[in-house]
Formats: sequence, C-alpha cells, structure tokens
Amino acid sequence: MEEQALVIALVGVLGIGAQWVAWRTGWPAIVLMLAAGFLAGPVLGLFDPEHAFGELLEPMVAIGVALILFEGGLSLDLRELRHAGDAVWRLVFFGVPIGWLLGSFAGYYIAGLVWPVAILFAGILVVTGPTVVLPMLRQSSVQPRPAAVLKWEAIVNDPIGALCAVIAYEYFRMVAAAPGATVVEVVPPMIIAAFLAGGIGYVAARFVAWSFPRGLIPEYLKVPVLLTMVIGVFVLSNKIEHEAGLVAVTVMGVALANMNVSSLRSIHPFKQNIAVLLVSGIFVLLSASLDYSELSYLNWRFGLFLLALLFLVRPLTILTSLLFSSVPWNERLFLAWIAPRGIVLVAISGLFALRLSDLGYADGEVLIGLSFAVVVATIVAHGFTVNLVARLLGVKGTTRPGLLIVGSTPWTIALAHEMQSLKTPVMIVDSSWQRLAAARRAGLPYYHGEILNEATEHNLDLSPFQVLVAATENEAYNTLVCNEFAYEIGRDTVYQLGESADEADKHAIPASLRGRALFESGFGVGDVNERQAKGWVFRKTKLSEEFDFDDARELLPEEGHLLLLVRKGGTLRFFTHAARPDPRPGDTIISFTPPKSRVAGEAVRPPASDEPDAQPA
Repeated sequence: MEEQALVIALVGVLGIGAQWVAWRTGWPAIVLMLAAGFLAGPVLGLFDPEHAFGELLEPMVAIGVALILFEGGLSLDLRELRHAGDAVWRLVFFGVPIGWLLGSFAGYYIAGLVWPVAILFAGILVVTGPTVVLPMLRQSSVQPRPAAVLKWEAIVNDPIGALCAVIAYEYFRMVAAAPGATVVEVVPPMIIAAFLAGGIGYVAARFVAWSFPRGLIPEYLKVPVLLTMVIGVFVLSNKIEHEAGLVAVTVMGVALANMNVSSLRSIHPFKQNIAVLLVSGIFVLLSASLDYSELSYLNWRFGLFLLALLFLVRPLTILTSLLFSSVPWNERLFLAWIAPRGIVLVAISGLFALRLSDLGYADGEVLIGLSFAVVVATIVAHGFTVNLVARLLGVKGTTRPGLLIVGSTPWTIALAHEMQSLKTPVMIVDSSWQRLAAARRAGLPYYHGEILNEATEHNLDLSPFQVLVAATENEAYNTLVCNEFAYEIGRDTVYQLGESADEADKHAIPASLRGRALFESGFGVGDVNERQAKGWVFRKTKLSEEFDFDDARELLPEEGHLLLLVRKGGTLRFFTHAARPDPRPGDTIISFTPPKSRVAGEAVRPPASDEPDAQPA
C-alpha cells in the first residue's frame, strides 16, 4: 500500500515537474517526461511500476489513453473542416493504407522484422498521437490550417491505428489456428465492430446532450457522470472487440463537441487538467517500466529503420495522399515532416508484444524497445525542429505575443495605436459596428462580433493573443469576459479597468470575479475616459543600462500612471494594483500621462538620438 502511494506521488512530481520545466524552457514536454521516467526507473531504480501495480498497470494505462482521446475529441469542431477537411479526409482514407504499406516494407526489409510483426507494427505506426501533437502545437506557433490538419489527423488516426493492429493480430492468430484463413474472414467483422463501437459512443454523447441541459444531472455531478460514462463506453466497446473502445470514446468526444451543449463549457478547465495529469502520469509510468533487456534488441538496422520512418515513410505517405489537393506545397512539406508518436504507440505495442510472443513470433519482444525508440526519435526530431521548419517553409504563425482588446473606445484605440508602434499584434473586438468606426478609420485590426459568442472561436483566430484587456463601458460585462477567457489565456493574463471612483461604493463586483485591475491606482472606465477627453496621452520610454527605471520614474509627471512594460521579445507585463513587474534594460515602459507631460518631460531631459525614446503617442 505504501509503495503504491509513493509511486503515485513520485509520478506526479516527475510528470508535472517535467511539464513545468518545459514551460520555462520551451523544450518539448514529452521528451522531458520520458527522460524523467527513464531516469527514475531503469537508471536510478527509484520505483518499478510493474512491481508496484502488477496487473493493474495495463488497464490503468488503457483507461488513461481513453480519457485523453475523449478530451482530444472534445476539442474537434467540424467547422474547422471547412479549411482543413480535404487534407484530413485524404490523410485518413489514403494516408492510413499508404503509411501501413510503406511501414510494413520498412519493417521487413530495413529493420529485419518477420512479416507478421512488421505488418502489425506498421499498423500502429499510422498514428501520430494527440498527446504529443497538441502540446507541440501549443508550444510552437503554426498557421491555423496546417495546425488543424495535424490536430485532426492525430486524434482521428489514433483509434484507426489501434484497429489496424487488431486486424493484423486477429489475422495472424487465425492463420496460426487454421492455416487456410483469409483476410476476408477477419476484416469485415473488425469494420462491423468499429461501427458498433462508434454507435455506442454517439448514443452516449446524445444522452449527455439531452440530459445535461434539462437539469437531470446536478452541476456537481456532471464531471463525475461524464468521466464514468467515458470509461463505461470504453470498457463496453472493448468487450465487442479489442481496442474498439478507442473508436467509441473518440466518436463520443467529437459528437459531444458538435452538439452545442452549453453546460459543457463549465467542465472544460477540469477536463484539460485531467488530460495534463494523465499525459504526465502515463508517459512517466511507461518510460519507468522500460527494461534494459528490451533495449538490447536495438541495433544498427533499427537505426536505419528510424531514419526511413522520418525521411521516407512519412514524407511519401503525405505527399502521395495530398496529390492534386488544394493544400499548398509548403504546407504539404511541413505536414510531411511533423509526425511525432506518443502514448498510444507505446501502450498498444506493449500489449501486442506479449500476444505475438505467445503466437511464437520471437520478434514480438522487440516491439517494446522499438516503440520507445520511435517515440523518442520522432519527438526529439520534430519537437526541436518544428519552429525552424515552420519558419523555413513559411507556415510560421505570429510569434510575438499579441494583445486582444475588448471594447472600442477612444482610450482603447489610443492604446492599440501605441502597441502597434511597438510591433505588438493587436485586435479590437466589439459587437457594435458604430463603435468600431473609429478603429476602422485608424486602420487598426478589428473584429465585429460578440466575443462571448461560440462562433467567434471559429471565425477569429485567437492563438496569436496571449493577453486580453476588457475595457468596454460595462464593468459587469468586462468581468464576464475576463472570467470566460481566464481558463484559455490564463487568470494572470486577463485584465480589466477597475471601478471608477463614483462607482466604487455602488454594487461593487467582488474582486474574486474580476480580471486583474489595470493601473496601480485601479483606474476605472469612467476615469480613463474622462482623462482621455482632457487630452491625456500614452507615453513610451525605453530603458537601458544607462537609463534605468528610476530615471524613467523621474521623467514621469506626478499625475502620470504606469500601465505596462514590453520586453525585448514582445512579452507584456502590466502594472496593477496587486503586482509590479521587474523592469530590465531593453524594456519599453508605457505610461498614461496628462498632455502637459510632453513639455515637462522634454524640459527635464531632452531626448537625443542616442538616448531612450520618451515621447507621447
């Protein structure tokens, strides 16, 4: 009992610790989690998952993978297929069989595997894996269409790869029992089982979509009921056919995501947290379960196989599947390179390695070590080069952190102008075409629509924006916007203006519900509008080794207020009533000052050509 508790605690520390290090360094999180598990298991011998959990390890991993696929399915909106649908369907209907065929040849002729093992392993290799693709896309900046193709391919092909392995295994098992068996006797039952499993997943999604909005499930039970249903659907479908449960939970997630169940929005933060915990735990457990004997099978032929997988199998699969499609060549080449493998490959390979050994295929034992080698090779190769390749092929998205401003007012338009001058991507969103007139006249990027409308997520690419400022005339609405986007952007990066002095005592909105308050003084909407009408301006001051923050404060008029600083790389840090960023040389300070500050500032210290910029907008 104590051993299991200790292992669970260590897995949590290692997995989440690796995720944190990845966040701080920008390295691929999966590589760090694999390294952490390998060091804790085979290298240092801190724990052995198989000894700690025994026969429970396999079902634990299987259920974890099922929940990850369900969570990934919930992120797929069919409206994305308007832009990426042609490529996605080609990669499913053409890419899977082509990749399976090429992988089989590579496994037999290059890796030296016997045909049954090569064919089964190639079936699993058609997967890419949302557990690695989605974190990779989050850490990098790729244009929306190729990112959508990679995301859809990863989630849709995961269960398909598992079914390919099942079909291959069932065929060779049948041949071992009755040598005259044919593929026709195996494939149709597998397809029927997949459709039945998909039907079970769809029915479960319909039940959730029907029952949740009608109040049949209380709010505090919605997450437990949903998770229990996912596990039940997975287990029930697996009773029909091995690994059919992966199809069921994927269909359930995709169906539920496209049924417009508004009550599901409240559980999104929880499901994302569950996915992070599961990905971290499973990767650490699997890599800690490795044995040196399983790696001893790897030789130079397997090294050539990995190179063939990276530079022949994947590129030929993608380029052949996308022939005569509308996908531009630079995007095809990008897709041809990016194909990291993850949890499903390792989990299914470990399962079938034992089964193939039972059928008398000695090469079956090689699959565990080889699957880990494929995961590490693809994650390292693609994870560390995704940004470079995207830049070289021209599919790189905006890398400089952007600012999303909700509400078109004279103050927000002036702020947007100032941020544009610093090369910060900016977007003004407002539901009023009339209020947006000033933004249109100023030539600022704008979006006409309701920011809280679900359609906005699909009509407006929000990925370039890491900071949100809600500054409409309605304080309660600003609070609602900040709460809605806090889970997507981060609670520490959603800001709103404080309450105006004349509103502070009237029906104050609790601080726990509000976004971070802009300005150390807590200026409200009325305060900034009043000062804007009096001619107040934004002023930018660049810091250096010779001209530090204290010098900048001396130039700031007594009535002026610090708003934010912009780092060299574009990162935005706001001065708020609760926190003050640490200014460094190279940062640019943005302040909000009275109009007379221009003359006063220049009188105190006239800016020369080699001195920091200290001019109002």
